[in-house]
Amino acid sequence: MEFNEVLSQRRSVRHYSNRSAVSDSDIRALLLAGITAPSAGNIQPWRFTVVRGIEARERLAEALHQKWATAAPVSIVVSVDPRPCAARYGERGERLYAIQDTAAAVENILLAAVDRGLASCWIGAFDEKAVREALSIQQPVTPVAILPIGYSAESSGKPARRPIDELTTWL
Repeated sequence: MEFNEVLSQRRSVRHYSNRSAVSDSDIRALLLAGITAPSAGNIQPWRFTVVRGIEARERLAEALHQKWATAAPVSIVVSVDPRPCAARYGERGERLYAIQDTAAAVENILLAAVDRGLASCWIGAFDEKAVREALSIQQPVTPVAILPIGYSAESSGKPARRPIDELTTWL
C-alpha cells in the first residue's frame, strides 16, 4: 500500500469482527513499527503491554469504562518510562520529550495496522490508576495510550478535517 493511501485510510474504529484473530506476526510487526519511531537522544522510552486473553481484555475494558474495546482480539497498551529522558534532559525530557516520543510510537503502530489491513483506535481518555492496576504496570511507567487492534466490522467514511489554511501560519 502506498504511504498516502495508508494515511487516508486510517480511522478510529470501535467495532471489530470477532471472526478473525490477529496473528503473532502482525502484532510483532506493529511493535517493530512502534520502535522505529524517533525519540530524543534515541532513548526509546516506550514500553508495550500486549493484552490478548479475554480476562485481561475485560479487566482493561473495565478500567477504561469502554466495554466496546473488548471486542478487539488484542490491545496494545503503550506506556512510557520517563526516567531515562529525565536523566538526560531534566524536567523537559520527563514531561515533554518522553511523551512526544511515545506518541510517535503510537502513530507508527496505527499506520502499520492500516498497512496490514487491521484497524485500531487511539484511546487516551482512561483512568490511569485503574489501567495500571488492571495490568500490573508499576510506577513510574505510565500508560499513555490503549490501542485495540483487530479487523474492522464497520464501514466508515472519511472523517472531516479542518482546512489546512485554518490550521497553518506561514511566516
